[in-house]
Amino acid sequence: MIWLGKEGGMIEIRIHGRGGQGNVVAAYVLATAAIGQGLFAQAFPAFGAERRGAPVAAFVRIAETPIRRRCQVAQPAFVIIQDETLVVLPDTLAGLASGGGVMINSQRDSRALSDTFGRATYTLPATRLSLEALGRPMPNTVLLAAFLTLTELLPVAGLKDALAQRFGGEVLAHNLALVCQVADATPRGIWKELVHAASA
Repeated sequence: MIWLGKEGGMIEIRIHGRGGQGNVVAAYVLATAAIGQGLFAQAFPAFGAERRGAPVAAFVRIAETPIRRRCQVAQPAFVIIQDETLVVLPDTLAGLASGGGVMINSQRDSRALSDTFGRATYTLPATRLSLEALGRPMPNTVLLAAFLTLTELLPVAGLKDALAQRFGGEVLAHNLALVCQVADATPRGIWKELVHAASA
């Protein structure tokens, strides 16, 4: 764990997806991983039309000290996008910090999208990887494993512990194997400076 740029620093993350992709679960798992490392965290969703396939946003805050904010995350340091078709919606990248990062479930080129968005952008085919490992199009575990590897905000072992609190049996075993696979294939720590800048 790198930790944050100044004492009491906080990182805010917004996760965008569609109903049925495990968007809210991703937020809760990330917050659980942070709490397991002795940090403070919040996770909560914002639903529009509550139906499968509808856009869903979830919010995560991670800090070294108790978190007093209770509003939605309007100016995230990082945006994680579970369905790349949501990129065209104005709310998806709204308020993203100028030095922030975007992670997208996509097979498109990271560098090209970095130029398009004017932000550090990392893409990976999370749906394909989840289908291969889990037999279901659930990109959340893939994206969280890659996010924590890029940022080193929390150890990947913390993600595994959080998953173990939520799942069991073969579901857990497949998810843990997927976490290892993704972490091994993701550049380690290349977003560390983004974390420091966002929490300064």
